[in-house]
Formats: sequence, C-alpha cells, structure tokens
Amino acid sequence: FCMKDSLSRLFARCGHVQSVEMCEKPTPGEKKEKHTSKFFNRKSATGFQVAYVVFRKPAGVQAAKALSQEGPLLISTESHPVKTGISKWIDSYAASVVDPEELRAEVDAYMQDYDKKIAEEEAKAAKEEGVPDEEGWVKVTRKGRKPGLPRTEAANLRVLEKEKQKRARKELLNFYAWQHRETKREHIAQLRKKFEEDKQRIALMRAQRKFRPY
Repeated sequence: FCMKDSLSRLFARCGHVQSVEMCEKPTPGEKKEKHTSKFFNRKSATGFQVAYVVFRKPAGVQAAKALSQEGPLLISTESHPVKTGISKWIDSYAASVVDPEELRAEVDAYMQDYDKKIAEEEAKAAKEEGVPDEEGWVKVTRKGRKPGLPRTEAANLRVLEKEKQKRARKELLNFYAWQHRETKREHIAQLRKKFEEDKQRIALMRAQRKFRPY
C-alpha cells in the first residue's frame, strides 16, 4: 500500500522530493536509469520493500531524520485515503486492461529508437572498415550475408599466423602419433626377441633331459 506517491507526499514536509526508488532489497550505489514500460517487463513486487528517497537539498535529509521524534507517519488519511479490498482490486484490474492505441504508440517509438541505434552502429562500422588502429589491427565488421576479410597487411599477417599455428599443431600431433607407433614397434620387437630366447632355452633344456651318456 505504501507506493512512490505516498512516500513523496509524506516526506514533502521535509523538503522537495526529487525522486523515490523502490527496490526489493538494499542495493549499493546509484541505479542506472532504465527504460520503463507501462506494458512490458512489469514486475509486481510483493512483501516488504526498500525505498530510496532523494531530496533536492541536503537539508531535507536532516529534516527526515527528525521525523522519528514526531511519531509515526500515516499513509492513509481522510484527504488521501488508501484503497483496500475490492476497491483496490477493481483499480488493479482496470490498470491491467491494455489500450491498443497507446500500446502501438509505445512499440512504434521503441522501434524508431532501435532503428536509429542500428543505423548509427552501421555507419560507425562502415567508417572504421579497413582502418587499422594504433597497433595495426583492423576491426572486421559484418556486412551482408557473406562478408569478406579486409585485404590489408595486418589481416593477411593474422591469417598467416593462424595457418602457421595450425601446421605446428598438426606436426606436433603427427610427431606424437609417430612416437607412439615407434614405441609400440619396439615393444613388439622386444617381445619377439624374448619369445625366441625362451624358445631356444626350452629346446636346450629338453635336449639335456634326453641325452644321458652315463
């Protein structure tokens, strides 16, 4: 029930209220201004909230601190009653009904701002196309469905460097594969050699058992 207009009215006795910001929890620092829409991104907070009341002059803060000595502040008065119950529900339902013309006007205004932003970005990208920076790098922008690389020396050097890294990586993998094959081949050769030695030793043992001159 305690909304921005109620807080502005209550703290107006302390000084001119510049703005009131409602948050679900305390936040550090000042919040950046966001695009508020009457129809989109509307989130209704429930439960307790935190309010930041900003006065135009510092004297308003000192006066607000002294309000605690005057007793509680009343939100609902005879001159400014707060609607509750069915009256509040009726107002909430009426506010939820969308006006098509007002919605179309907001969407058109948003799309105009969006098209203007895109046009400015494209103009800036076209201006920076092919122009190297202080370190000689060239910013690659996307134009059309099949954009091409700028034919500049810096771009060519980057392409050559990438190809060089690919070849080095491929050669390293080939070396590892060759080393693995050589190790496996040596292991097989050692197994064959050991097999032949064991075979000869077994044949010799058999011959010694059969030959008994005495």
